Amino acid sequence: MASFPGLDLLATAVVALDDSFVVRYANPAAENLLATGARSLIGQPFLGLFSERAELERTLDEARVTHWDYSAQDATYARTGLPLSCVVTRIEAQGLALLAELRPLDRQLRQAREERMLFEQQTNRELIRNLAHEIKNPLGGLRGSAQLLERELERPELREYTQVIIKEADRLQALMDRMLTPHRAPRVEPLGIHEVLERVRILVKSEYGIEICQDYDPSLPEMFGDRELLIQAVLNIARNAAQAGGRNIVFRTRAVRQLTILRQRFKLALELQVVDDGPGVPEEIQDRIFSPLVSGREGGSGLGLSLAQTFIQYHQGVIEFESRPGRTTFRILLPIT
Repeated sequence: MASFPGLDLLATAVVALDDSFVVRYANPAAENLLATGARSLIGQPFLGLFSERAELERTLDEARVTHWDYSAQDATYARTGLPLSCVVTRIEAQGLALLAELRPLDRQLRQAREERMLFEQQTNRELIRNLAHEIKNPLGGLRGSAQLLERELERPELREYTQVIIKEADRLQALMDRMLTPHRAPRVEPLGIHEVLERVRILVKSEYGIEICQDYDPSLPEMFGDRELLIQAVLNIARNAAQAGGRNIVFRTRAVRQLTILRQRFKLALELQVVDDGPGVPEEIQDRIFSPLVSGREGGSGLGLSLAQTFIQYHQGVIEFESRPGRTTFRILLPIT
């Protein structure tokens, strides 16, 4: 039996095949995923484990004659009906020909969604920064002209109009500055996530008069992060909940082990949930909720969630959400390193 000590430690299911597509090695994660011991798997035809044998055989053949990776998204494990993604890589070691990495399909789809979201966020940030730069310049001229005009006006009641122009220019200037931030590198330091949540809880209570319920996991260790960016990220989500009409908001924390975030595996991660009982995110904007300038609330800037996602991505994390009328859950996943 082939031995690969490094693969034994992987949390991802991996099996090694010989040139005839017979299983010659299976790591412990593959035993768990396939609910079969390595001794039973070794010597079995790999194709016989799956329902879609013809398509998978083409994948294996292509991988055998090239050095590219090939993936088959619709491989169903015949024994349990579990849908799997299968990424096949050519190897040359100990008489083996191929290495097959197996993942539950829902995890694969989630990773693809996270990667797509990351790409969209990077594109949107660049778009918004360019837009904000273009808007800031005429705003300065508009404000300066209003100030000059105000000095020439003799009737005080007319100066009210120039003050409106100046104040609105200042408001838009502040909005553009928010679009252009963050421009500094995160200031990483040890912190307790519950300290961050308590700061946000006090701010939301003072702004909206809402008491936020706490459901904290006391076993969570300290993590490293930028305290102010994390406060702002959670505050943006909680504010959205309050402004949307949520009257009952819950902060919930849990430790999650062996979690993959943005294709990187972490032994320990934080799952932070912000749950509210508001009307929910409108269905027509759910696919774009983290994009800049997209808001389900009249008068909203559409920047809060976009910035929150950016701040969390600075910490190698991601934000997910589920929403229906009466219950919306924003889930922040952060590695604890």
